[in-house]
Amino acid sequence: MKNAKQLNGLTVLFADDEESLQDLMAMELPRMGHRVTVCPDGNTAIQEARKQQYDCLIVDLDMPGINGVEVIRQVKEKSPQTEAVVLTGKKSLETAVAAMRYGACDYLTKPCSWNDLRTLLKTIHDRRDLVRQFYAVKKRVEKSGVHQQLVGAHPSMDVVRKLISKVAPTQSTVMIRGETGCGKELVARSVHDQSMRADKPFVAVNCGALPENLIESELFGHKKGAFTGADMQRDGLFEMASGGTVFLDEIGELPLAMQAKLLRVLESGEVRRVGDNEPFKVDVRIVCATHRNLEEMVEKGGFREDLMFRINTFEIHLPALRQRTSDIPQLAIHLFRRFRQDVIDDNQLFSTEAMDLLTSHVWPGNVRELANVIEHASILCETPPILAEHLPKQFTDRRLRKELRAMGPMSLRELELTAITEAVSRHNGNKQAAADELEISLKTLYNKLNQAEEKKSA
Repeated sequence: MKNAKQLNGLTVLFADDEESLQDLMAMELPRMGHRVTVCPDGNTAIQEARKQQYDCLIVDLDMPGINGVEVIRQVKEKSPQTEAVVLTGKKSLETAVAAMRYGACDYLTKPCSWNDLRTLLKTIHDRRDLVRQFYAVKKRVEKSGVHQQLVGAHPSMDVVRKLISKVAPTQSTVMIRGETGCGKELVARSVHDQSMRADKPFVAVNCGALPENLIESELFGHKKGAFTGADMQRDGLFEMASGGTVFLDEIGELPLAMQAKLLRVLESGEVRRVGDNEPFKVDVRIVCATHRNLEEMVEKGGFREDLMFRINTFEIHLPALRQRTSDIPQLAIHLFRRFRQDVIDDNQLFSTEAMDLLTSHVWPGNVRELANVIEHASILCETPPILAEHLPKQFTDRRLRKELRAMGPMSLRELELTAITEAVSRHNGNKQAAADELEISLKTLYNKLNQAEEKKSA
């Protein structure tokens, strides 16, 4: 039995009782970029298949002891994803066909051509690569679906869900209001997913992120030659969303000139590409969102009043996270699941202390900030529960201040020593790292620790 190690290609299990063929496969398959384990009989091949999973099994049908058909049956029983290829003499084609009934994907007749073998293995490699890509996309879609849930049992979230269910089946324009990071896009997606347009595109546009000189082209497209660099016609996001929903996030950031053009599109249902004189109809539903006070902007001349009335047909207000702190435990578990699919049990994912720190935080960045904190903690925490020390520094600092307050009045020297020992502990005894965190020199840190020791000894 021989093993060849290669970084790329397939893992191949080869079984044949001909020593010359064993030697050739051990030498040639690695040259083709594959890793190979060579076995002299069926028993050995089955034993090797129990140790690890292989991409491909190449097996001789006519071997003493366990024949190739039985090897295929047992290997496929343990690892259905393994592709099986049979080697057979020209007089045994009927047996080869029978082997394919047990799961073999193809066969090669002896003496086999290296070109035929190379082509067959490439086909298997490409097919398996496509399957992997399919499952990767499927996993991302499933994960995205979980991400789009509106999580929370707070009464304010029940109101949001009821409003979505009412407005989603209509064609009305929707305005979502709420602070930055509170999940306005999730509400927009929920409106789309519960509408008659759910099977059509959902196109999200961050109006504040588009360069002012390119906004019109991004939204409505441009004709070839419309401006320098426009070497081909381009469809705009409105056209790409045909039949579906356009989500205009942070609509309050649109320049006034662009607001006028957007109003014309909303009123006429027609889009005109930049550089084109002929408008064309688009069928899209508009959902908007903003964290700004549009009424104040209208008073100050920063937003068109007629556009505000046009987009504010139906309003949904999304509460800030600090207004629904009772949802934080459920949200924290939900977000942890996004980053760590390996943990099955929801119980005791967070220590009591860690959860207390999360629920007592103000959350100026709302759910987006909570997501960043949970991602940070999930990286540091190898095995749940998440502890206070797994949270970012601002949380552990707050815990220290709380502990110090509970200890009552302390001298300046005691406060210094407590801060130093806590920092050393956080960095697992690394005094240089502790000194860097406290913004003092390593020498000063040692001096403070030595002074404390001398006081104890006195």
